[in-house]
Amino acid sequence: MFGFLKRKTREIKSPVDGQIVTLESVNDEVFSTKMAGDGVAIIPMSNVFTAPIDGIVTKIFSTNHAFSIKSTKDLEVMVHIGLDTVALGGKGFERIANEGDSVKAGDAIIRVDFAYVREHGKDIVTPIIILDESDVKSIDKHFSVVKNQDVIMEVN
Repeated sequence: MFGFLKRKTREIKSPVDGQIVTLESVNDEVFSTKMAGDGVAIIPMSNVFTAPIDGIVTKIFSTNHAFSIKSTKDLEVMVHIGLDTVALGGKGFERIANEGDSVKAGDAIIRVDFAYVREHGKDIVTPIIILDESDVKSIDKHFSVVKNQDVIMEVN
């Protein structure tokens, strides 16, 4: 009866080709226990990371290993490329977009040299987190092999 009050489902798209895995399987307590927020992780199979949603780039870490994008509807998604990659000091990461940029899902944000990342002993699994500040009631997660921009989560 009150369908106009029903929340619109928002899609979060894969920022890269890869295999979606559970966040709980990530070998980092901050992510596996959902301290930063809920979501999924991806084992990337390509090296250009794109925007998972339309919005504004709110943060790109100085080391370019992580970025977040906020939609106009109180949804903020962070992509953290690899584990403990902050220790690389930005080496192996190339910034394509900048903080404050307005982006559409699929726009390139960061390019990664995974050979360099692996040579330095870092895990490339990439958490994709819906930050706690987001207005979220439920998350439907899709676990499969995906291409860049396939839907990986639906948020209500």
